[in-house]
Amino acid sequence: MATAPVEPPRRLVNSLGSEPAAPVRDWLAALPAAVHERLDAWELTLERVDTPGGRSSLVALVRQQDGTPAALKFPVPGRSHAQEAAVLRLWDGWGAVRLLRADEASGALLLERLQGSVSLRSLPSAKALLEAAGTVRRLWVAPPGADHGFETLSGRTEEAVAALRTAGARTPSAAPLVEQAAELRRALADSATEEYVLHGAFRQGKVLAGERAPWLAVGPVPVIGERAYDLAALVTDRFEDLAAGSGAAAATRRRVAKLAESLEVDRDRLRDWTLYRAVAAGVREAASGDRRHGELLLEFATWL
Repeated sequence: MATAPVEPPRRLVNSLGSEPAAPVRDWLAALPAAVHERLDAWELTLERVDTPGGRSSLVALVRQQDGTPAALKFPVPGRSHAQEAAVLRLWDGWGAVRLLRADEASGALLLERLQGSVSLRSLPSAKALLEAAGTVRRLWVAPPGADHGFETLSGRTEEAVAALRTAGARTPSAAPLVEQAAELRRALADSATEEYVLHGAFRQGKVLAGERAPWLAVGPVPVIGERAYDLAALVTDRFEDLAAGSGAAAATRRRVAKLAESLEVDRDRLRDWTLYRAVAAGVREAASGDRRHGELLLEFATWL
C-alpha cells in the first residue's frame, strides 16, 4: 500500500467555495482515503498528486503494476461527470485520452498518462486552432443507439438559460444581450437537424500532448447535439488575443468563417452558438466577481 500523503490541491478546494454542499464536503473529506483505497484495489503506486490541478477533479499520477505510467482521476460528484467513463469507452482512445479502468462506486477513472502541463494553449494561436479543430473532429461520432443515456443539448441549455437570466440580473447593462442569447438558444434548439456525440466542454486547454498521439482531448462532459455547439468554444478560446489587436470584430468574424468552412459547419449557426456561449460565460464570470473578464466576454459577443 502506498503511504504517500494525499492532499487535495488548493485550486480544487477553492473552486468548491467556502460553503460547498454537504455531499461535496463529505467527498472532499473522504478523498485521501478513497485515493489510497483505489491504489490498493488496482495495485497502483502513487507518485504524486497533480498540482495545481483542475477545478473539478483530483488527479494523482501513478504507476501500474508493470511500471506503466497512468493518471488516477476522482471527479467532484454532482458536476455532470457521471458520463465521462461512458464516452471515453465509446471513443476508445480515438482523439481522446484512453480509459483503462473505472470504478462506478467512487467515480474513479484510471487514464493513460498525458503531459498535463502541455496543452494546445502552449502553441501559437493559429496553430493551436488548427490542431484543436483536427482533434474535435475525431470526437464527433453518431450516438450509440436510442438508449445512449447521454444528456441532450436541448435539455442542458434549457436548464442553463435559467442560470443565465439569474446571473444576468446582476449585470443590468447586459440585459439586451442576455435576452438575445436566450432567444438564440431557443431558436437553435428548435431548428437543429443533426445529432452527434459532443465533448461538451471542449477548448484548447482540454487537449493535452501525448505519446500515442500528438494531441488528445481530456475532461469531456458529453452531450448529444449539433457540432456547432462544441466548435463555438474554439471561437471564444483565447479571445483576449483578438481583443488586443486592431480590428477585433472583423478578426472574430473571420475566425467564425474559417472554422465553419474547415469543419463543414453552418457559419450562421456557429456564430449564434458562439454568441450564446460568450454571453453565458460573460454574465457568469461577472456575477462571480471577475467583472473585467466577464465584461470583455460580453464585448466579444457584440463583435459577432
